[in-house]
Amino acid sequence: MGLLSLLFSSPVVFVIVAAIIIAAITIHEFAHAWIADYFGDPTPRYQGRVTLNPLAHLDPFGTALLFLVGFGWGKPVQFDPHNLKDPVKEAALIALAGPVSNLLLALLLVLVIPAIDGALGIPLEITSLLLGLAITYNVMLAIFNLVPVYPLDGSKILFALLPRQMAYEYDLMMNRYGSFILIALILPLVNGTSAVSLLISPVIRLVTGLYLQLAGVLV
Repeated sequence: MGLLSLLFSSPVVFVIVAAIIIAAITIHEFAHAWIADYFGDPTPRYQGRVTLNPLAHLDPFGTALLFLVGFGWGKPVQFDPHNLKDPVKEAALIALAGPVSNLLLALLLVLVIPAIDGALGIPLEITSLLLGLAITYNVMLAIFNLVPVYPLDGSKILFALLPRQMAYEYDLMMNRYGSFILIALILPLVNGTSAVSLLISPVIRLVTGLYLQLAGVLV
């Protein structure tokens, strides 16, 4: 799923894909920061994260992985749970905001891109390419980040859903080993395919297919 090959085979498509990925990451991390700020924690605002400037949100390693293996993340948004009224619940909602923002962005693009095509007379092939890529990478980013392994958003969401004692044991394990588990899941160890790809690709295909069906009605 590496994308760097496009740089040499189709530079224009590579630039389009890069722009889509950067926009998806930016919206994802901005959503985390905005919700944390909304819940009363000023930390993201003090750190300059309540912004749509991509430079504030790109994590070099996580972004590179998106281009290399198709899965990655942005620069994690920091927040102080002591500033939240309900730390467990609101931390989960802050975490959930990122994936939800990508799914909503994909839906918005399904509605907007065909309208642009109709207004400007953009060739259908270009519209379909842009729409397909935008939907795919936003859905990918959303679903991947819901995997319940630290530092991904899913770990905070699962923590809020588990019984208290189990949640703290899970959190302790994730803080110690989560990064190693995530790396193991990303590495292509199963016949050249990563374990995380085997786990979530069916979900990504299902959700992407639903968006594309809707887009097919509108395009």
